[in-house]
Amino acid sequence: MRPARRAGDGYADRMADTPSGGSLPPSPSVPAAPSTGTGVPGMSRRRLSWQRALVLAGVILLIAACAIFMLFQLGTSLGPEALMIGAAAAILPVPVLVACFLWLDRYEPEPLKYLIFCFAWGAFVSTAASLKVNETAADWFEDRGLPVELTAVLVAPFIEELTKALGPILLLVFRRREWSGITDGLVYCGLSAIGFAMVENILYLGGYGYASGAEQYGPATGAQQVIAIFIVRILLFGFAHPLFTAMTGVGLGIAARTASRRVRVFAPIAGLLLAMMLHGAWNLLPTLTQATGEVFISIFGFVGVMVPIFFGMVGLAVWLRAWEGRLTERILPDYVRAGWLTPPEVAALSSLGRRHAARAWARRVAGDAGLRAMRGYQFAATRLALLRDGALRGLDRRPVDRERTAREEQELLEAISAYRSFFVGRDPQSPVGVWDGHRYHLRFPDGSQRSVDAPEEPVVPIPVVLAPPPPPPPAFHGGYGPPGWYGPRPAAPWPPHR
Repeated sequence: MRPARRAGDGYADRMADTPSGGSLPPSPSVPAAPSTGTGVPGMSRRRLSWQRALVLAGVILLIAACAIFMLFQLGTSLGPEALMIGAAAAILPVPVLVACFLWLDRYEPEPLKYLIFCFAWGAFVSTAASLKVNETAADWFEDRGLPVELTAVLVAPFIEELTKALGPILLLVFRRREWSGITDGLVYCGLSAIGFAMVENILYLGGYGYASGAEQYGPATGAQQVIAIFIVRILLFGFAHPLFTAMTGVGLGIAARTASRRVRVFAPIAGLLLAMMLHGAWNLLPTLTQATGEVFISIFGFVGVMVPIFFGMVGLAVWLRAWEGRLTERILPDYVRAGWLTPPEVAALSSLGRRHAARAWARRVAGDAGLRAMRGYQFAATRLALLRDGALRGLDRRPVDRERTAREEQELLEAISAYRSFFVGRDPQSPVGVWDGHRYHLRFPDGSQRSVDAPEEPVVPIPVVLAPPPPPPPAFHGGYGPPGWYGPRPAAPWPPHR
């Protein structure tokens, strides 16, 4: 995605022009271990107003009520034994599917509470609403002498995709700053679809599988039907619901990272309509096969259409995951020029392999405290890149949003400096170095000193600290110095990839 437009008044350009927050090499003693949570030290928390508290309470009560309703409905229609068997079989693939979506979210993991919210929304709210609408539509078709199967083609795709998407849409409306792009859309919508599919599979496995087989021929036949449905519905086509709703996730992700109002409106609508059409086509295949007796229709639809779409979406997700990693390499050099970061630090963030190597190094030189600090450092640096990327895209239209972005940027930079103190300067195998925004100044064990230019391809890691910060600037825009107070901007240490 390319920026729709740049923010006016040089706002985004001023973001990285804050003074260096580096410090001298830390003392040999390791400071207290940082928090193991995903939060960033010093980050201010958003105050919960009574309006937002009321909305939060309403959402929780809605999910709880729908969960009780679905438990009652399934228990009444299936019976306790079939419900337990269906639930056990339906839950089996859930950890694997959830892990696949969390794998996409490794660079900037989303808060656990939002992930749980999307899963619970799909599992209870979406299923409850879809069940009632589908039952009403089926009765309506039957009363008019029309085939009940039309419900699966004309009604179910629309109500199911709409209700699955409503949870992530609420997050986008009330927590837009938590969305980093299409990857987050895939994760949020995917988890909602997994929750929906889990509850729907309970109905199929417990009702059409065990209950119907056990009622006619005994428990052994019921168990056989459960296995057969599990193989066909979960092992072979378990990707269906996440694939459909992923289309909506793409649209929501595009809307979250664009400054165009038209795109913000039409991208989610286009994604939702595509999800509905794919879902309707999927349900149409078995209906046509049953009506015509031509098995080739289902085979062609599944293998020739749905499978290529599935692998295309997987390829897109993997590419987006790598793009999110390269975002730090494109954006953070601005902070290198301003003296907040060093070239190897940016290079160490550009891939998961390098991040893992950096965590292993931090643990070697500073123990578990260094490992936790490196994780927090990587998370804060990724958030910083996303924050500046959003400013460059012009996402902060209102002055209050710009002030909040400037405040968050300062807090993230201070957190990065705090995390750095846990592991920088502690490696006895490396010379002590200082980065001044232009060159490295290395001090070797024999007392000699040398200045070295930054290489074009930074070696990772080079454990250096930052030069002492310049005097504080005069107040400007919430604590920032006026544009240019720090002097002319130095040349980039290496060509930034833009």
